[in-house]
Formats: sequence, structure tokens, C-alpha cells
Amino acid sequence: MRGLQDKQTSMWAFVSIEERIPIEHPLRRIKKLADQQLVKLSGVFNRMYSQVGRPSIAPERVLKSLLLMALYSVRSERQLCEQLGYNLLFRWFLDMELEEESFDATVFSKNRERLLEHEVGRLFFETVVKQAREANLISDDHFSVDGTLIEAWASLKSFRPKGEDRSRDKDPGDPGNRWVDFHGEKRSNDTHESKSDPESLLARKGAGKEAKLCYGAHALMENRNGLLVDLKVTQATGTAERDAAQEMIKRQRQKGVKVKSLGADKNYDTRGFVDFLRGRKIAPHVAANTKRKGGSAIDGRTTRHESYSISQRIRKKIEEIFGWMKTVGGFRKTRYRGTHRTQLAAWWVGAAYNLVRMAKMV
Repeated sequence: MRGLQDKQTSMWAFVSIEERIPIEHPLRRIKKLADQQLVKLSGVFNRMYSQVGRPSIAPERVLKSLLLMALYSVRSERQLCEQLGYNLLFRWFLDMELEEESFDATVFSKNRERLLEHEVGRLFFETVVKQAREANLISDDHFSVDGTLIEAWASLKSFRPKGEDRSRDKDPGDPGNRWVDFHGEKRSNDTHESKSDPESLLARKGAGKEAKLCYGAHALMENRNGLLVDLKVTQATGTAERDAAQEMIKRQRQKGVKVKSLGADKNYDTRGFVDFLRGRKIAPHVAANTKRKGGSAIDGRTTRHESYSISQRIRKKIEEIFGWMKTVGGFRKTRYRGTHRTQLAAWWVGAAYNLVRMAKMV
């Protein structure tokens, strides 16, 4: 028998959001893991806000909103606030009541400086890593490192000569679309800079690829389960990958982690970087670049061991991290200007990736 549509809405409705979320939903495990770590940051949150004045949106709710954006590929903070008006799953994840009003998107911009000042992104990421280590999901011996390019939120039209005086331009053209003819002009990071995001640099993935304004994102991965243990955003310079790798290794040593081997691609095959690893008794499982002028810094002392072949095979898993961050996490192109703000976004995308992996393994 055909059912008929009842257009009469009920006057009263009693709805439990908790009951609407399936017991097997993967977000339940992620929420539990995230809540456990946010409780540990309660002291930091107390220092972030004044003891007087109008109560703000709970910082836990703001931070979990950033996780939702990475987990569900929400392209903007404004779109997230719009979805909070009708998405029961998002409301449940943020512990919002059904009748509660969605907060405004300006909450994120007003709280971002607080998050930067107190390094909340780094602290949350490190608590997630510590949680994985306590669950014996992270190797403290064998690691891999790699880097990628993140497009900056700046147009190539903004890449102009340093010290250029726009007020003296005799032919400004359209004020909303100026300086568009680059034909015959040689541009480089030494002579030009972006006027909208000066910290971004012109870079390209390889020979024959187009050059874009970018930042460098560098990841340190443990080899047991492919979890992120460190993540750093830098300017896209020629030595950024090796410099960032050295800094991340030093941070792990300061935390008491005994790094025994480090897998990496050919870009890390330099005398300076290999000597840096060997000086700290870390096996340099770096892919040998035999075409480099002067020869490879990797020799039979390293390549004769079976562990070298294993590291070379496992290190490629780090590409899965970059792939998830750029496709699902929406980090192919940063939404923020400057290294520090982009680093803050990277902490949350990296933490979201770890939480997804941990929810499947715990």
C-alpha cells in the first residue's frame, strides 16, 4: 500500500542527538580520543582567557571545529558554521544542544591570535602523539622524513619587484586587476616578492613543472604504523627539507626518543646531512643519488644491510600522509597568510590524520 506524505508538522518533538549517531560510526572513536587530549590542555585554556568579561565560545568547541574541517573536507570556517545549523553529526561532535544557536565564523579569527600565542596547535598535536606512544603504536627507533609544497594564498600577479612604488605607476590599468603582463620579465625570489603574502616563495616541484608561490611542509613519520610524529612548515627554499629534518630530529632527541635510522629520498643525499646523522649515530637510510656531482654520500656501510632496503620501502608511506592532508584535509592550498598561521593549520590537519589512524588501530 502506498504511503501518503503527512504535511502536518508536530508541535512538540523530543530528539536525542546521541541516539541519532550510529554506534559503529567512526567519528565516535575519534571524538573519544580528542576529548581525552583536550582535557589535558585545560590549564592552557585557563591562561588564554581573562577571568572577567563576557564568556567566549568554549575553546574545546573551537578546536574540535578545526578537526571537523579537516576530517570532512570543509572548505571554510563560514561553511562549517552554516552546516552547524542542520548537521546533527557536527553538533553531536561539538557537544551542542539541538536548540542551541550556531556560533559566528568570526569566532575563529578572533581566537586565532590566542591559539598562536599559546602554541595550542603544537601542544594538541604533541598530546595526540604521546597518546599513540603510550598505546605502543609508535616506533621510537626507525623514522622517515620527506617534504612537499603547499600552495600559498597569493596570486602570481602579486609577485612584484621588491621596493616597487605603485603610486608612481603611469598606467595602472584596472585597479582591481593590475600588473598582469609578465612577458619578457625575469622573476626570482631574490628580486621579487609577493605583495599579499611576502613570506611565500616562488617554487616548483621539479624540472618542467610550473612555478607557484608556495610554502614547504615537512613530515617526520615513524615506520611502525605510519603515524606523524612531527610536522613543520617553512619557506620553500632549496635547503628547507634538510634544515627542517635536522630540526625535527633534534626535537625528538630532546624528548628522549632514540632515533636509530632515518629513511629519506635522494634530495637528502648530501655530505652535510649524512654527516649530521652519522654524528648522532643515526643510520642514514637515504636513497643514493649517483648522478649528483661529486658522487653519493651513501656507501656500502649503509646499503649492505637489509634494514636499508626495508627503510627505503617503508619511507614511501609518507606520501600517503601528504595525499590525505591535501585531498581530505584540504591542505593542498593554505587558507592563511604567513608561516606561523599556516603552521597552526598544519598542526590540526596532522592531528586529524593521526586520530583517524589511531581510531582504526586502538
